[in-house]
Amino acid sequence: MTDTASSTPTAPADNLVATFQIEGWPVRGRIVRLGDAVHEILTRHDYPEAVANLLGEACALAALVGSSLKFDGRLIVQAQGDGPVAYVVVDYDTAGALRGYCRFDAERLAEVSTGFARPGAKTLLGQGVFIMTVDQGPDMDRYQGVTPIEGETLALCAEQYFAQSEQTPTRIRLAVGQADVGEGPAWRAGGLLIQNIAGDETRGDTADAWVRAQALFETTGEDELIDPTLPAETLLWRLFNEDGVRLFEPKALKAFCRCSLERITGVVESFSMEERLAMVEDDGMVRVTCEYCSRVYELEGPG
Repeated sequence: MTDTASSTPTAPADNLVATFQIEGWPVRGRIVRLGDAVHEILTRHDYPEAVANLLGEACALAALVGSSLKFDGRLIVQAQGDGPVAYVVVDYDTAGALRGYCRFDAERLAEVSTGFARPGAKTLLGQGVFIMTVDQGPDMDRYQGVTPIEGETLALCAEQYFAQSEQTPTRIRLAVGQADVGEGPAWRAGGLLIQNIAGDETRGDTADAWVRAQALFETTGEDELIDPTLPAETLLWRLFNEDGVRLFEPKALKAFCRCSLERITGVVESFSMEERLAMVEDDGMVRVTCEYCSRVYELEGPG
């Protein structure tokens, strides 16, 4: 645990998510910083800038929310609609592994991008739903919450999700962009989440503290969230220095896909013989591309 009020900032650290606590406040928070991990995910496909931005937001959001899970499992953040982006999905597991993918229509995307520097979630996804799914493993039922897509950012969609599904006052800020740290422009993403802890006999009324926390939260700049020279400790100190803030031990994040030859073989073998024969290419091989990481698997055709 780091007391940012008294510590000297260390070298910038990327690919982490960490909990923080404002001293004496009934507010909990988490911060995420993504460097080469998100760059790897966003460059696995030739995504237009607007689509890459949407997927980067989803990666940061999945890490912010998923890191609160108290068990080994997965959090899947997904949004889907009738817009030019059919869906965006990010899979986070409690080991800190992230993978994500967007499916989009290039022609429709070009149409809605006219006049926008970077169209947001509502424009890209259209009418649809925002979904968070908690997977606790094969022996437990999945928990899924669904809310309508509202607002031009996934942050606003998530805030509405927490308000409706968990009745927890929550504020989220997400940022995605490119920065050059000496090796050319590279994608980065960052995020900040704060939640109000309900009042009780011990805490009393927490409403005033929540109003004050939100006012400070609003001063966060998107450029600060993705600045490669600005450590998380320093950013939190800028926001909450009057009362002091403690940053707890961070969790490392990485881009990782769970696809494998065994998994792909199992999927192919689940199809009927007729369907499998239709997959065979001229050289007698069946080729399957993982939509997450773009790895191509080659299997011998049936027969």
